[in-house]
Formats: sequence, structure tokens, C-alpha cells
Amino acid sequence: MTDRENGRATANGRGRDETADERADRQWQDLMQEIRVVQTGVQILFGFLLTVAFTPRFESLGSTDKGIYVLTVILGSLATGALIGPVSFHRIVAGRQIKHRAVVWASRLTFIGILLLLATLTSSLFLILRVATDDALVPWLVGGVLAWYLLCWFALPLWARERHAGKGDD
Repeated sequence: MTDRENGRATANGRGRDETADERADRQWQDLMQEIRVVQTGVQILFGFLLTVAFTPRFESLGSTDKGIYVLTVILGSLATGALIGPVSFHRIVAGRQIKHRAVVWASRLTFIGILLLLATLTSSLFLILRVATDDALVPWLVGGVLAWYLLCWFALPLWARERHAGKGDD
């Protein structure tokens, strides 16, 4: 019996010997591990952001800084929602025999959450440096950190995928 006949999936004889259901299960577990890492960070950041409005210094901020703060809190809230979304998605569709589709949607939510986290971190840093330094160097510092995030989170993984990944890999 061939791999195709017994429901097992391999890429040109390479890769993992697993059924579509086994692959979906593995991909789901991988995704949940990734989300656990990023969820903790975004929830701590979001919790911290929520407390800022109740500090004595907040009232002395100008309207621009308060606007940046509001934007940052909204971005943090959206990131939190997107990164928790896969958990509720799984709960709602569990047992419906659509795990392979759930993996796709949860992956999309996670990627959106990472993009929103990128925006939250960038705007948080921008606000903090504006308040702490009130210096013209702030946009350059934030731009450098943003470039670092983009390199670590997107450029290097995309380069590695292009350079080293086979056509049948996940």
C-alpha cells in the first residue's frame, strides 16, 4: 500500500510520515506553544498599559501623548484579542472534524496578533521615550528598535524559509 492509499502524507518521499489528521494535530500543538509564549508578554504589557492612566503623571501629559497612549492601549487590546482568539476558536469548533481549517484560521489570528503586538510595542516605546527624554532622537531610536523587530520577527525567518526550506515543508 502506498502513502497516498493509506492516508499518509509525505513530501516527495521526504518529511514526516503522517496522516492529514496527525499533521493538523501536530500543527495545532506547535501553534499553541507559540501562542503561550507571546500571550504572556502581550498580557503583561497590556496590564501595565491599563495602569498608566491612573498614575499622577498621566494628567500632566499633553494631548499628543495622551492620544499616543489611547492608541497604544487600543492596539494592545486588539493584540490580546487576536492572540487569545485561537483558544476560543478551538473550543467552539472542537469535535467538528475541521481541525485542519481551525489550524489555518488560528494561524491567521496569531499572525495578526503578532503584527498588532509589533505596533503596540513600537507605540509604547515611542510614548515612553517621548515622556522620558522629550528629545528629537526619539523617532530614530524607535525606528532602530522597529527595524530590529522586523529583522528578528520577519526578515530572518523569511530568509531562512527561502534559503533552506523544501517545497513540501510546513
